[in-house]
Amino acid sequence: MAYDVVVIGSGPGGYSAAIRAGQYGLKAALIEKDPKLGGTCLHVGCIPTKAMLQTAEVWEYFKKPQDQGIHCDNARLDLPLALDRKNKIVGKHAKGIEYLMKKHKVDVIPGFGVLKGGGRVDVNGRIIEARNIIVATGSEARMLPGLQPGPVILTNVEILDMQQVPKTLAIIGAGAVGVEFASIYQRFGSQCTILEMLPRLVPVEDEEVSKELERCFKKQGIRCETGAKAEKIEQTAGGVRLSVTLANGKQETIEAEKLLVAVGRKPNTDKIGLENTRVETDRGFIKVDAWQETAEPGVYAIGDVVAGTPQLAHVATMEGMAAVAHIAGKPGRPLHKNRIPGATYTEPGIGSVGMTEAQARAAGYKVKVGKFPFTGNSKASILGHHEGFVKIVCDEKYGEILGAHIIGPHAYELIAECVAAMEAEATVDTLISTIHAHPTLYEAVGEAFNAVYGQAINA
Repeated sequence: MAYDVVVIGSGPGGYSAAIRAGQYGLKAALIEKDPKLGGTCLHVGCIPTKAMLQTAEVWEYFKKPQDQGIHCDNARLDLPLALDRKNKIVGKHAKGIEYLMKKHKVDVIPGFGVLKGGGRVDVNGRIIEARNIIVATGSEARMLPGLQPGPVILTNVEILDMQQVPKTLAIIGAGAVGVEFASIYQRFGSQCTILEMLPRLVPVEDEEVSKELERCFKKQGIRCETGAKAEKIEQTAGGVRLSVTLANGKQETIEAEKLLVAVGRKPNTDKIGLENTRVETDRGFIKVDAWQETAEPGVYAIGDVVAGTPQLAHVATMEGMAAVAHIAGKPGRPLHKNRIPGATYTEPGIGSVGMTEAQARAAGYKVKVGKFPFTGNSKASILGHHEGFVKIVCDEKYGEILGAHIIGPHAYELIAECVAAMEAEATVDTLISTIHAHPTLYEAVGEAFNAVYGQAINA
């Protein structure tokens, strides 16, 4: 059977691309090796993690209900029940994807897809022919040499099925995965220690955001050791023992009941038949052009397997939209790398888009910065979360918005206004004249734009 488009992998990028192909009237198929559709994001990534973070946020209120004028006796965390809730959310959305495939007349083909060249894909011995192929096979957690995931040494997969809250949890890696799980389990009652080789937490964020997150984490009781290197890791009767060199050069032995390894992700490009094509790679990542097409005509790649773009679900989706538009000859736009929002769901949360202040200065811009703290925001007072700030980075001459960086309550939602403004090529003056409803958290965004000219009202 021949298809206009065959997508390999049913994560957010893959299933979205298949749906868009169906919407364009193309004959499309979706190949998936796992029993359920949705990929890493739905089953062991974005969605279950955020479900657990929501439980952690609710649990935090129950620990101090008197702050809300409520008395609550004998409240307790039931982790298996929280996991059941998480699994129900995942199951609901997996069924939703199945429904969408039927709605848009996308054929779902179970099995492992292998590129055979010439527009052919082998799925468990069955040859599927396609005019165009989209590789959306995603990524998996990297593991440190000599270690294997299991009951004690965990990746994002195993930690999401723990039935008990560990008394102590060591985490190697302070990217989004590491800091989010620290934020979950510290609130659940674990004593968490984060070890990061680089000089700061969340190193892709603006430096001031990193400093504020570390300050907040330490206040919450999370130990943060940056510039630290775990040199020897061994399992013990009680869990795991790490020999660590700290930033000051001192050696320390750290013991924990569980260890989460969160040192990044590797692309799933092994054994998918790239050697049968002209597809070019860089350390396993697939090279593509602006429309996501590889060096093999008619073969595209999107999402975590792509070289040079962040491994984010929403990036995969937009890359899929660009690829299918190109295939179908429809209007579309390549991914604009400077307008990709980042979202980290810690407490406080982080949202960012565009250049950091340091990046803007390094690029040669004359920079103006506006900054507004959540201590001056009424809604933050109502929520009881005053941590953090909104920081706007702009070009001094024209007021062009170069970047926005938020750490604070629901920052991952608030960043949307800045992303839309940058996409519309709005200026600082545009946002200053935009009315922000009161009392809301996003008033802080408006205040930060006013702060570029030293005109914030509540700070």
